Amino acid sequence: MKRQLKSFKNAFKGIIAAFTTESHMRFHFVAAFFVLLFAYICEVSFVEWAVLILTIGSVFTSELINTAIEETCDLYSKEHNPLIGKIKDIAAGAVLVSAIASVVVAVFVFVVSGNLLYGFERLLNHPFYFIPLGICAVCSVLFIIFGGYKNTKK
Repeated sequence: MKRQLKSFKNAFKGIIAAFTTESHMRFHFVAAFFVLLFAYICEVSFVEWAVLILTIGSVFTSELINTAIEETCDLYSKEHNPLIGKIKDIAAGAVLVSAIASVVVAVFVFVVSGNLLYGFERLLNHPFYFIPLGICAVCSVLFIIFGGYKNTKK
């Protein structure tokens, strides 16, 4: 049991390390926050919630794997190496594919279904919602830009 708890602790340390050092991970987190917020405002169905959560999970997973691959490549060599560059590009491509797929899912869940129109109608009927949304937007930009640090001891 202790080994499993230690494994979970190490996994969470890895997730936190990615969030604190990778601005793309923070960007995906902020995007996920707003997607889930709009899903709540738009009152999407249970199945749509499940699809959104799985999609967000796939983007986070691909970003974590990409970060692990990049860190491993940097451990091997910091000098320019065409093969390492190709490996990093392929890993980044996996994240891009996942992110594009998530945008397509969002278009279906929000636009094609009409949920987004319903959500905007709710927002227009309750304009005070724009205050917390604006605050969240400003905080999100600051979080993406200033929320982490780069390890300079590499």
